[in-house]
Amino acid sequence: MTNKRLLDCCASDYMSMDKKALLYAIRASEGRVMVSETIAITQPLLNDVTNAELAASQGADILLINMFDLENPQIRGLPANIAPPQILRELQRLTGRLIGVNLEAVDPEFAVAHDNIWKMKPGRAATVENARKLVDMGVKFLVLTGNPNNGVSNHALGMAVRDIRDAVKESAVIIAGKMHGAGIVQESGNRIINEEDVIGFASQGADVVLLPAPGTVPGMSQQRVASLIDAAHSQGALVMTAIGTSQEGADINTIRQIALMSKMAGADLHHIGDTGYMGVALPENILAYSIAIRGVRHTYARIGRSINR
Repeated sequence: MTNKRLLDCCASDYMSMDKKALLYAIRASEGRVMVSETIAITQPLLNDVTNAELAASQGADILLINMFDLENPQIRGLPANIAPPQILRELQRLTGRLIGVNLEAVDPEFAVAHDNIWKMKPGRAATVENARKLVDMGVKFLVLTGNPNNGVSNHALGMAVRDIRDAVKESAVIIAGKMHGAGIVQESGNRIINEEDVIGFASQGADVVLLPAPGTVPGMSQQRVASLIDAAHSQGALVMTAIGTSQEGADINTIRQIALMSKMAGADLHHIGDTGYMGVALPENILAYSIAIRGVRHTYARIGRSINR
């Protein structure tokens, strides 16, 4: 199993893949892995079909779930009779995809009380307890990041990476970084992350560093992102570039441009965000991004390959 590209994997392959095999499969795919993020708690675009299922239908390899509250676990669109501990395994069964979940590393120094949809909940915090629960629920990827206005700092992310890596050992791939300022003006724009942060995340146990995709955050040019990717790769870490600025709702030409800039910068995984429409990227943009980074052959193979294989 250690010599298979993620491009070529079937649903049955994922069941037996450990962290080492997953990281090899991503590396071997040479910048052609598509990650689509969706929101667990919003009304699905297709009513009784989860947004994650919709994303899978457009070519996503990995389904990243945002706003999944472990104290009140739900993914809207799933059948109502699914027991909470089985929700994520059921989503994996229905989609035949790898599943990841966001956890948020709020820094007490910057935490702000607010009542919008992103309001922080203890069940979404980047704690050892929540990470262990997610691993027990079958999650393969733990993504330590932050939603708008919640006060997530790079320092807090680094501490969370260290603690969670010590707790879960090699049972999950850990991804860490920010797609936007996450409520901290001092860490926004071209100051959102630097080489020291990247090296810190890798040394504290992150397998993958998350960076804003070129063109998504002010000052994050292709050249700047490329230099940060080089820093991560020098530490043995992979990189996921991310669209977390609602540009997942932009026109297809913009999506293609971001996709190619990310690939030229050296991205190993490509993420598209969850608020093109509220809860999921525009489906046509997931498809367009996938085709831009790997063509129709691999995109249609991912879409067409039966989940029963």
